[in-house]
Amino acid sequence: MAALNLAQELLSTFSEELDEVSLMPAKKGGMFEIRHNQDTVWSREKQKRFPEISELKQLIRDQVAPERSLGHVDKSHGVID
Repeated sequence: MAALNLAQELLSTFSEELDEVSLMPAKKGGMFEIRHNQDTVWSREKQKRFPEISELKQLIRDQVAPERSLGHVDKSHGVID
């Protein structure tokens, strides 16, 4: 899923919790990171892949609204490496 689509999904899902989603071009190709405040939520370099939207939503939810259910994409709050 392209970065723009991911941003739209996050804004749609977390419209009450997120003030903005920013896309910034990297100086080196292939970089893809998701950050909330100063915390890196997802790093393509570390995970060696792009996130599935369901796991990204869970990671963001755990940061901004841990009590919130994500419905059918929700699963227990396990660590995703």
